[in-house]
Amino acid sequence: MSDLVEMTPCAGLVPVTAGALRLSEVEPGRMTALALYKGQAAALDRALAEAHGLGWPAPGRVIAGEGGAVQWFGLDLALLIGPAPDAALADHAALSDQSDAWAVLRLEGPGAEAVMARLTPLDLRAGSFGTWATARSDVAHMVGAVTQAGGDAYQIMVFRSMAASLVHEVTLVMRRVAAREGGV
Repeated sequence: MSDLVEMTPCAGLVPVTAGALRLSEVEPGRMTALALYKGQAAALDRALAEAHGLGWPAPGRVIAGEGGAVQWFGLDLALLIGPAPDAALADHAALSDQSDAWAVLRLEGPGAEAVMARLTPLDLRAGSFGTWATARSDVAHMVGAVTQAGGDAYQIMVFRSMAASLVHEVTLVMRRVAAREGGV
């Protein structure tokens, strides 16, 4: 009989550095999709505030707090990241555990925006995509999500099955950007 060993999506693939750039895995904790029931936005916002000190995010935004975050993920859809969802949330949204579905990486350091500009069609300039802005988008030809996590840092999410491909693609671009800046 085989012994199963729990592994993160990027186990053995990261961390990766190139010059001042660093790619590492984020272990976000529990990830729960919240699919809003019709007409329940205000009630879910209150329930999130009472249970988790968070709220329902505006499109393209993340509400982050000490105990976790709520990330906009599409029309009437968000991810509760970190805590297990309070049971009261189920009165206002369909809940679906997504914890094992996603690989989450953090790219940081001077030049991170230049790396991301080569991986996604999003306009990530500070005036267009500020801190805690998020978008579902192509990332190196994979379906994913990009969040500006402050300063020179981005959080990148793709389906778990694409983790190795994402690390490979980001690493290539990191090395090219670092080489241009003389920091390989």
